[in-house]
Amino acid sequence: THPPTITITMPPTTPVPSLPEELLEEVFLHLPPDEPEHLVRASLASKLWLGLLTGARFRGRYRDFHGAPPMLGFLYTLPFLCSSPLSTDPRPHFVSTTKFAARIPDDLREYDAQDCRHGRVLLRYKMLFIWNPMTGCSTELPPSTEYMEAESSGAAVLCAVTGCDHRACHEGPFWVVFVYLDQDEGEGVCVASAAVLLSDSSKRSNGKWCEPCSRLDLVDDAFIEARPPVLIQDALHFMLRHYEDYRRVGILKYDLNSNCLSLIDAPLEGPVIDDAAVLMAMEDDSLGLAHVERLTLNLWSRQIGSHRVASWTQRAIVDLGNLLPIQNPKEDLELLGTVEGSDTVFVTTDMGIYEINLNSLRWKKLWKTDKFCALIPYMSFYNR
Repeated sequence: THPPTITITMPPTTPVPSLPEELLEEVFLHLPPDEPEHLVRASLASKLWLGLLTGARFRGRYRDFHGAPPMLGFLYTLPFLCSSPLSTDPRPHFVSTTKFAARIPDDLREYDAQDCRHGRVLLRYKMLFIWNPMTGCSTELPPSTEYMEAESSGAAVLCAVTGCDHRACHEGPFWVVFVYLDQDEGEGVCVASAAVLLSDSSKRSNGKWCEPCSRLDLVDDAFIEARPPVLIQDALHFMLRHYEDYRRVGILKYDLNSNCLSLIDAPLEGPVIDDAAVLMAMEDDSLGLAHVERLTLNLWSRQIGSHRVASWTQRAIVDLGNLLPIQNPKEDLELLGTVEGSDTVFVTTDMGIYEINLNSLRWKKLWKTDKFCALIPYMSFYNR
């Protein structure tokens, strides 16, 4: 005999009603942009959510809602002949401050970062490359004797799309500006020049270098600091140092519209302008300079007066000794970089590297103590 068959009839299931797309968007808009893993997980939940989160409408609303793009990570440069302090981190030196994982092609692992802006990184070893950490795509730039043979140089990359808000521009045409210094043996002076490359994405070519702009005599023998320039409106600003007196500082300005170089005086001279000084692109779109004297950070801003005359004004004085965890107050502090368009600086102490907003005085620790020369933030909305 067989046991009786028992049939269990389940009640009919009612599908859980889905929220309207408008309400879903409102929920997803509040996911923090510096934690992109939440958007990724949400997009994997269903085809409906995937289509919504990857659509142009939501991406646009998300960027408008959060404003400036977050820092997903940073690149760094090291002192000459110094090996990487991060044994597991390949070149180009990239540290993620979120769950974002940069895609680094094998052929770029010996390259160092020169600049990072508008979703692109400018790399240099013997050649110059443009690298997109979001997609891993890279573009080799045509060679130029100027950047291969210059005694001192600085470079910048920026989006070339007219009207772009630069919050999600990872592709398309771009500018590369290369500013370099050479010694004029005949005149006995140091001269500055600049060359520009404009890519041509429509023809899938790398573009070509234009003729260098008119030379600018600097009189004294100088060099460009190994830190990225700052972009103020349509001009790039590079910090200069002098070989004979390292504490003497100047600012070399390259105007993209006029294709001209000019010099700007720094607000101060002397011992206070030492290693711990950086240029800034301020929130009010003015040129700033921050420097540290002992444990005090001083912030200056270059303002245009009523008679169109520019002058430096001291904006803030911050006691870092009372703000940051510092174990040895006698150890020198150093400024490593800034965030363009935000009054934010990166400071290294004996306890680590810190990000400080000079308006709110809020800070957070980014990394353990390491001897970096420069810290270059990678600012972008997650766009995969």
